[in-house]
Formats: sequence, structure tokens, C-alpha cells
Amino acid sequence: MTEHFKNICAHAGATPDPATGAVTSPLYFSSTFHYPPTGEYPSGHIYSRESNPTRTSLETILAQLEQGEDAAAFSSGSAAANAVFLSLRPGDHVIINFDAYAGIRGMLKDIFMPWGLQVTFVDLSDINNLPKSIQPNTKLVWTESPTNPQLRIVDLISVITICKRHHIKVAVDNTFATPALQNPIVLGANIVMHSTTKYLGGHSDMTGGALITARKDEMWERIRHIQHIQGAIPSPFDCWLLMRGIRSFVPRMTQHLSNAKAVALFLSTHPKVEKVLYPGLHTHAGHEVAKKQMSDFGAMVSFLVRGTK
Repeated sequence: MTEHFKNICAHAGATPDPATGAVTSPLYFSSTFHYPPTGEYPSGHIYSRESNPTRTSLETILAQLEQGEDAAAFSSGSAAANAVFLSLRPGDHVIINFDAYAGIRGMLKDIFMPWGLQVTFVDLSDINNLPKSIQPNTKLVWTESPTNPQLRIVDLISVITICKRHHIKVAVDNTFATPALQNPIVLGANIVMHSTTKYLGGHSDMTGGALITARKDEMWERIRHIQHIQGAIPSPFDCWLLMRGIRSFVPRMTQHLSNAKAVALFLSTHPKVEKVLYPGLHTHAGHEVAKKQMSDFGAMVSFLVRGTK
């Protein structure tokens, strides 16, 4: 974690309020905002489903954390992913990790494949599988690294390089790695997704999701429109709680990383453990790739118990 990143977290939501001088972003619970007496269409906030000052403060911080041009906050990570897939069209083809988060796979199978999206589930930890899966109508590769929950590592740089060659968008679920350890947009990804309920929120008292874009292109405009029309947005209070969580993120993540290493090392020598799935171990198949694209190995640990299938 760079000092700049730490400063962004420490000062999250701390822009002084010009009206009162408050040093943290106020909670704006208002659902509607004042129209000018002239009846002209207001240039600022109008209706909180479309935009809210508290949510705008949060989205600014999220874009800074992932070094993107813009960010959109949602009521959950699933709502954020839903907006990405809705930005596509029936008949478009999507490639996704075969072991991606089960909620995302279920969304694709139960909602978007019947709707008309064509989806191929691939082991993207083997980069050779990607070129073989690309079709003329492939519009998006959705990946996560480390994956949830098996902690496979995907070579994001190779995925992005291949996709750029074929003019395919890349979306990365960065929930497990967090922006503290991995920055897919810096590596060349188009969109980053987070379940902000997890590490960024950190206090188990809110749910949320986020999308961050490398640039405000046509796809991003569709996603923003979907956010406004669909209305799967976090409440102002959830936005405020998330900004509060981000302020404590650096010390929390520092301790998480230390704990994960200790647990992984302990389990790696335990007689009842068959295998530890933790990218920080030299025995992990993705260890070298993780070293290349992450500043640390994350704080999630999975393991297989000896004698079980």
C-alpha cells in the first residue's frame, strides 16, 4: 500500500462542507432537491435515485482508490454485476471464470442466459483456455483473481493483452484482492467491480457494491443509465457507513494480511490438512503470477481436509 493510497483512505469523506465547515461529509437524507424559482431544470442533484451528495462523495473516493475515471455505487455487489451484464445485448457472448463467485454464475445461468446472453465458463487460471473460447460475438471477459473461494490466480495482464487484441472489454471482480493489493485498471482492465460489503465496508453493518471504470466510454454511459433507471443504489446512510469503513481500511487490511499468513503457515503443517489454498505459499500454482500483479497475497485462506473428497 502506497502512502498516497493510505492518505485517500484516511481522508475518505473528509472534504470540508462549504456551508457549515464540517470536516466529514454530511448525511444528505433528502430524496428530492430544490428547483430554481425560474422553473429551469436544475444543474445539480434532482432526485436521490439518480444522484445524492453523500453517494457522490463515496463514488469520488472509490474512483480514486482504483485509479479510475469514474465510479458508480450500488446496493450490493450483485446489483453492480447485474448492471454490467444489462449493458450488453441478447446475442452477445461473455467469458467468465468457471469458479467465479457462485452468485455471479447463478445470475448468468438463471437470468441472463435465458434472456439471450451466451456464456462460456472457462478455467482462466490456464491462460491457454482464453483464446480458444473467444467467438466473433465475444463482448466481455469477466474474471476475478484470486477467485472465490478456491483462490486460483488469473494472469490479468495476459487476459487483458489478449482481450485488447480482439477488442473485448475486461471486467475484474477485485473484491478479494482489494485496491490495496491489486489495481486492475492500472494493468489495463476496463471495469473493476467490488462487493463493498466485504473488506471496504469492513464492519458487517452495511451492504453495497461498486463499479469503477477506466474511462467514461459508451459502455460506461449505459451502466450509469442502468444505475439511474434500475435504482439499485445504496442509501445515503450506507454510503456514509462505507466511507467510515474505508477510513479504517488500511489498519484492518494490514492485520488481515498478517493473520492470513499465520493461519496459512499453521495449516500447511497440520496433519489433518491435505492442501492449503493460499497464493502466498510457494506451493500455490499461482504464486509467481500473484507476485507479479499483487503487492501482497490477500487475506483469504481456503484448505482441504485430509481424507475428504
